[in-house]
Amino acid sequence: MEKLILIWNSLPFLLKGTLVTLELTFLLLALGLLVGIPLALGQVYGRRGVVIFSSIYEQIFRSIPALVLLFLFFFGLSLLGLNISAFFSAILALGLRSSAYQSQIFRGAIQSVREGQMVAARSVGMSKFQAIRHVILPQALRLSIPAWSNEYSIVVKDTSLAYAVGVIELVREGRYIIVRTFEPMLIYVTIALIYLVLTYAGNKLLGYLEEKSRIPGFATEQGKI
Repeated sequence: MEKLILIWNSLPFLLKGTLVTLELTFLLLALGLLVGIPLALGQVYGRRGVVIFSSIYEQIFRSIPALVLLFLFFFGLSLLGLNISAFFSAILALGLRSSAYQSQIFRGAIQSVREGQMVAARSVGMSKFQAIRHVILPQALRLSIPAWSNEYSIVVKDTSLAYAVGVIELVREGRYIIVRTFEPMLIYVTIALIYLVLTYAGNKLLGYLEEKSRIPGFATEQGKI
């Protein structure tokens, strides 16, 4: 009974940390999306220099561990005279890391749209930019939802690393409670369950979005539309 009371009394603090975790998740995914789509388009439709830049960018952010990236941004930017908060440095480091993975997701989705659709769009007078914007991207974004669901799960868990630079998210709130109660196992199990709920609920929502955005009759057995 005492354990249940402890969990109940800890919930307001854990939920406060959960809100910060959700805020981080949304901002990381948003930054990753804003950077990832241009990177993907550059790799598919860009000139050689753009393709090389995008490839190097992806390689750098995918090769360095997330925690190391976080420290590089947190301490490195301050050495350059840029005094930014731990929260903002976490958004930059983890958001740009997510963009490297999201660019691969969107690149695969763009390449899965048949080339004939670009040709057809150009033949009716659309510019290349218009064809990408109005024909290719809408379909590619729909195709990317399953893989993007996996990226969502990864980003939710990556937010826990922000604890290392002082962001008061779910894990750090839990750590404060552990210091007061000396019940690490109980609190960490509760935190794990919260992450499980966040991941499961997000994936169910994205699965629902995938079903609603599917275009009947457009899919082929090769998965192309």
